[in-house]
Amino acid sequence: MLNKYARAFFTRVLTPFASFLIRRGVSPDTVTLLGTAGVMAGALVFYPMGEFFWGTVVITLFVFSDLVDGNMARQLGRSSRWGAFLDSTLDRVADGAIFGGFALWYAGGGDDIALCAVSIFCLASGQVVSYTKARGESIGLPVAVNGLVERAERLVISLVAAGLSGLHKFGVPGIQYLLPVALWIVAVGSLVTLIQRVVTVRRESAEAEEAAAAASGTAPSPDPVEEQPRQQGSEAAK
Repeated sequence: MLNKYARAFFTRVLTPFASFLIRRGVSPDTVTLLGTAGVMAGALVFYPMGEFFWGTVVITLFVFSDLVDGNMARQLGRSSRWGAFLDSTLDRVADGAIFGGFALWYAGGGDDIALCAVSIFCLASGQVVSYTKARGESIGLPVAVNGLVERAERLVISLVAAGLSGLHKFGVPGIQYLLPVALWIVAVGSLVTLIQRVVTVRRESAEAEEAAAAASGTAPSPDPVEEQPRQQGSEAAK
């Protein structure tokens, strides 16, 4: 939902800023790198100290680079495989820094091992959710499902909750509990999304094997998921 509506809105809002950067000779790759560095600084400097409000302010300023660099590339007509690869790779780095910052806080000053574990689960599951779609597409499947909680939802839920929780230091009572609730929501939502994508890939894989068998006039293999994808996976691992 956020990808469909919010991305289009902010793309229109940020287009003038993207045009300004282009006129100043800034490249989309530079914006991508600076945006990731800013997110990492906000997450790994402020969050482990429990400064959730200011950390979220810094991260929010830089997280929109994910929209600005793509906008710049389209205006320049330079959309490329390299740009898409760099953008996706650094997105994973930024996400890891955000949830890693939460984990560091709860492992230290936050003194809550359970929430530290939940933060680590959010970090890992977010990476795997993204990987399942990319891996499915790499073996020729459409992976025609988005899932309950994608990257945009993970970021909005976590960052809004973190920013509001940070208001506790300004005297707002009880609001510090928003972040733990948000982390549990993201963890459960990510798990559901992972299951949705795995089930979809298995179904599409079986359908693709049946279609190929019908076209060649041979019987489909008994377990298509165990055949082609894992053979290709071993090649990718090399």
